[in-house]
Amino acid sequence: MSSAPPVGRSILAPSPSIREPLVHASTRPIKIGFVLLSSSRDPLPSTRIAVLNMMPFLRQAHFEPHIVYEPEAGTEQPDLSGLAGHLAEQGFRVVFLQKVRGPSVQALAHELRARGIVTVYGVCDLVDPAMVEATDVTVAVTDYLRSLYPARLQPKIHVVHDGIENAAVCKTDWGDHRGSRRRPLRAVLVTSASLTRLPVIGSPPDWLHVTVVGRYPAETDYLQRLREARWKLLQHSAGRRMELLSFLLNRRVRCVPWDAMGVYGHLRAADIGIIPVDTTEEATHDRPPPWRVKSENRLTLKMALGLPVIATPIPAYEPVIEQGRNGYLARSRDDWWAALEALRDPHLRRIVGERARHSVLERYSMGAQAALLIDILRRLLPGATA
Repeated sequence: MSSAPPVGRSILAPSPSIREPLVHASTRPIKIGFVLLSSSRDPLPSTRIAVLNMMPFLRQAHFEPHIVYEPEAGTEQPDLSGLAGHLAEQGFRVVFLQKVRGPSVQALAHELRARGIVTVYGVCDLVDPAMVEATDVTVAVTDYLRSLYPARLQPKIHVVHDGIENAAVCKTDWGDHRGSRRRPLRAVLVTSASLTRLPVIGSPPDWLHVTVVGRYPAETDYLQRLREARWKLLQHSAGRRMELLSFLLNRRVRCVPWDAMGVYGHLRAADIGIIPVDTTEEATHDRPPPWRVKSENRLTLKMALGLPVIATPIPAYEPVIEQGRNGYLARSRDDWWAALEALRDPHLRRIVGERARHSVLERYSMGAQAALLIDILRRLLPGATA
């Protein structure tokens, strides 16, 4: 008798989000199960990009994707005891472990291997050699992240980048002016956090307005915004409080909540995309500094829309940007000011933005990344239909 399924939301039915017809109807599709980091109903960006966006392509390639476990709240170390038996009974040939880890996940990987089920570890921002050891293959989001693993493990690690979402959305107007106090240019910064300052830049020049799209309450929810501002002020020293107040009261900075569709309106309305990164964060005992292992996603998102982008040089961004041609890398505040000043030229904004879009659209498309993932899966499965 098999053991009970793990505590959490275990789903052993086809994912309801994908309804495309199957190809190769003469043979049975390959069942692949996904253990998620976060709920598919309210997914974290990594879950949406690495799993949910890939499902249509997997179906077209004769795979049958299922979500076999998802937590109510995002967790990296779920209890998956008892899941292996159910997956074997249901005929799964592949199980993809999306950024989950820990003793229970490693035990599941070992048990699945013993039952002849292939395991794939998907990792986006940490280094966990034990998970690479426990699984058949690891998929990392950047070449730099792969390079952080021990050399003996790197042959087991393949790179599948974050695919660009909504690639059809693009700018058609880059403005016709240089910006002034009365008629400022508009910059946009997209983040998964709730920034309390503009890293490196500080206060923007008087000819520029910045919209920060992040984890903020609605602009009309004044009470919640006041509560959050008060809480943030109480967390910091007197000197840091002055910096925070300066940010919150700066009329040239607007903080708005992120949502899947609204973000594109802010991007299209902007003249310049900016990604200033705080590189002072240090590594913890088991993780590199967060900024060093970020994917290209925020950069390629803006570039794919045709925005000229200025970004802090971090490992994932440096291979993408050709300085001054399809974007700008800026390390110091002086570098940022020089790049911003250059992009006051409307003709240059258009040229750099168009080059940016063309340089990333195919290479980082969802289709291109899905093709890499499918190729990895087929190599692991003898006899998989090409």
